[in-house]
Amino acid sequence: MKLLVIALLAIVVSGASQSYAAETAQSFEEDIFQTSAGEVKITFVGHGTLIFSFDGKVLHVDPYSKVADYSLLPKADGVLITHEHQDHLDKAALQHILTPETDIVLNAKSAEILGRGRALQNGHATQLLGIPVEAVPAYNIVHKRDTGQPFHPKGEHNGYILTFGDTRIYIAGDTENTPEMKALQDIDAAFLPMNLPFTMTPEMVADAALAFKPKALYPYHMGQMDEERPAKLAELLKGSGIDLRIRKMGR
Repeated sequence: MKLLVIALLAIVVSGASQSYAAETAQSFEEDIFQTSAGEVKITFVGHGTLIFSFDGKVLHVDPYSKVADYSLLPKADGVLITHEHQDHLDKAALQHILTPETDIVLNAKSAEILGRGRALQNGHATQLLGIPVEAVPAYNIVHKRDTGQPFHPKGEHNGYILTFGDTRIYIAGDTENTPEMKALQDIDAAFLPMNLPFTMTPEMVADAALAFKPKALYPYHMGQMDEERPAKLAELLKGSGIDLRIRKMGR
């Protein structure tokens, strides 16, 4: 796996409705993975929101209107939704990017709310735009509401593994360091949430990463960005060989 990092790349191509951030000059960081299936570009929009571009297709992950003006972003060939919370299933964002042909993979409750898409259960697999997609359980073990209910109950929400040729990318969704996560194998890049009290502490992220050893680790969905949590995570992973990559994924 070869990774080309393009930091702080302003996407300002004006003109067509498919262009990124034209007149408002929205600026997003990007990384490019060279895979055996071709180039995969990942755009770090913010919060838990990503865009994958590959083979002329655009795949949106958990589009969220508070982190971008979706009227200026490209239409979606495909969409992945991890769960039904409003910062992951955002109809205001989706109305700008969905077309009648957009293929959507999501959890069951999101499918009920949205009224379209293919619901994928934990442990099941499908293909989206020709890319193999596996649904990984995403849930809380420790962090709970005052009622004792986990913020994300077991069995209801998804993380996803996308396989681009020889490259496997894991998008964890909202979860803690579950046994299912720690048992993953052959992950080239992992997106793990670090947003308290809803997901993981730096210690939890490090525990999971040290268990399944992704080649590259992106902490994401970090809420209000600060320097302490990424710095703590870097300290915990020191000497592990894991390539920790900090991108603008707060807010």
